[in-house]
Amino acid sequence: MVIRPLDSADVPVLAPAMAALLRSLALEFIVHESTPLGAAAFLAENDEQGIRGYLARGYAYHVALDGERLAGFIAIRDNSHLFHLFVGTAWQRQGLARRLWHAARAAAIARGGDGNFTVNASNYAVSAYERLGFVRVAPTQCVKGLSFNPMHLAWAGN
Repeated sequence: MVIRPLDSADVPVLAPAMAALLRSLALEFIVHESTPLGAAAFLAENDEQGIRGYLARGYAYHVALDGERLAGFIAIRDNSHLFHLFVGTAWQRQGLARRLWHAARAAAIARGGDGNFTVNASNYAVSAYERLGFVRVAPTQCVKGLSFNPMHLAWAGN
């Protein structure tokens, strides 16, 4: 398994795979709890064109590749907000999300981040983010028909 930053040469091949992975996992674990309009908006904002837009706006992505297969990916916005973290079902519960998180967190700090991070976790993902050290900072929110849980990770120097 190789975890590395996504670069512009990867986009033509990996952006479609990332969008497909995100969509399949979102349908299974995220949007089923949303309103139909919220689900549709989330899926539209996070399709291949959406991912390309996030890249163009400077979101920093790392990918996990198992050979040539995309196993997962993570995105950090503004060196402080964990925006995407998706791991294919075949690779879940093997520590890959943690490895992606450590790589992305270290890169964000190296780019000038202060080590404090936020994430808006789906109900399904709250316990996974808690295992990474995040804590809930507010009750479940619903914006544009999509439910999420605001979480924060304070810099611990490690």
